[in-house]
Amino acid sequence: MEPDKKNANLLSFENKEVVFIKPSKSTPTIVLSLSSIDNDNMDFYAHCLYIYRSLSENQNFLTDADSNTGNTASNAVTKRDPAKVITEAISKTLFYYYPLAGKLVKHADGKLRVHCTSDGVPFQEVICNCNLSTLHYLDRDDVEIAKHFGTDFPFEDEHGNQHPVIFKLTKFLCGGFICAWNINHAIIDGIGMTQFLVTVAEFAGGQSEPSVKPVWERERLVGKITRQPLPNPMDNVCVAVSPLMPTKDYSHACFRIDKESIARLKTSLMKDIEQSGASLKKGFTTFECLAAYIWRARARALKLNDDGETMLLIIVGVRPRLEDPLPTGYYGNSIVDLYIKLTVKELNQQPLFQVVKHIREGLIISSSNYYITNYRDTLETKPLNFDHKSGAITPLTDWRNLGSFEKIDFGWKEAVNMMPVPGDVGIGEMYDILPPSKLDPSMNRGVRFFTSIPTTAMPKFKEEMEVLTSNDPKLKF
Repeated sequence: MEPDKKNANLLSFENKEVVFIKPSKSTPTIVLSLSSIDNDNMDFYAHCLYIYRSLSENQNFLTDADSNTGNTASNAVTKRDPAKVITEAISKTLFYYYPLAGKLVKHADGKLRVHCTSDGVPFQEVICNCNLSTLHYLDRDDVEIAKHFGTDFPFEDEHGNQHPVIFKLTKFLCGGFICAWNINHAIIDGIGMTQFLVTVAEFAGGQSEPSVKPVWERERLVGKITRQPLPNPMDNVCVAVSPLMPTKDYSHACFRIDKESIARLKTSLMKDIEQSGASLKKGFTTFECLAAYIWRARARALKLNDDGETMLLIIVGVRPRLEDPLPTGYYGNSIVDLYIKLTVKELNQQPLFQVVKHIREGLIISSSNYYITNYRDTLETKPLNFDHKSGAITPLTDWRNLGSFEKIDFGWKEAVNMMPVPGDVGIGEMYDILPPSKLDPSMNRGVRFFTSIPTTAMPKFKEEMEVLTSNDPKLKF
């Protein structure tokens, strides 16, 4: 039985007019340049939903005395309007983050720049005709249902210039709400967006200024023209091809990988290493193990040809790795792409621990200042373009270290759930590792893996992931 899908068909919405939240005070009218990393094919939107229960549903919010006596002060708090609280807080935040209230404009040289116009951030309030509990706070991880709560109004103005940030807030009859945010990745990365939302939460909580002031300084990550740019890793190779791609028919799924499954995978890998006689200085991380498994599972599901090359593309944060550290408050993109290549035959036939070792070695290389500097200079010299149509490339991101749950409290306690949502604007495929929701104690120290993959490949992909999540000791990795 799937009550979520049944209820989704009965949903109705009252959509209020889109308004523009402007900075609370006057801000500069200037044009700002972006870094080399910002301008590197980052012109797409990331979509995410944060799900908040009503205050009355948060058992830890009201004391027993308040609950029994019907404390009027507490009742007044529970009736606060999240749309009013959050829009006022965004307005105050935009005084400090005023570039986000402007427009992203592509100039004649092909580069994006921010026109700080104070036009404001688009915001839409929506009222849904049910309680969030009816939808299980989206804890069934159903992306198709989640799409109902993503933004569906234009991301551009009449001139084709893009809004850096877009918000939509859906309120439910119970008093809970879903906050959808969409960011253009060219102006801000995941850590930067968390920093921005934390500031909104601080103003919503009554603070008079941010605990961390934003810093622009994009020139710090502008590269120099180099005569020896990094080679495009998929040039001059026999790129693997899937008979199932290209396609516009994608299916979405979320796989819950509990701590027992992760431990079983790690134990299996360590046993294989011991039997092979190889050595390892320290155990594999959860990310390294899952990255290898997911990469291989996707290659099998897409039926990539054995003699072709496939690539795992990992997004690596470099803030703590720079020799010249970025200032506290920097909210631009501070990431590099890590490319790990194998033939499909190697990926399928090598012991999985060998694939994990390739990933570890790559992560070590990407952490060096030499690689970071070369990567930045390469982006300033020439674009690193990739053709995702063949299916050879698996892009993977890890959201677990953004602090998104614990830090973003608008006054309704921390979000009980969050999830990415694929949209019409942005990347069609999605391969994201996220922390579990706050609603399932059995998933403590586990992870969720969200993916979108061609519909015809989904049965095989699920079969591969079931081997990982079944906890059946007879199944081999």
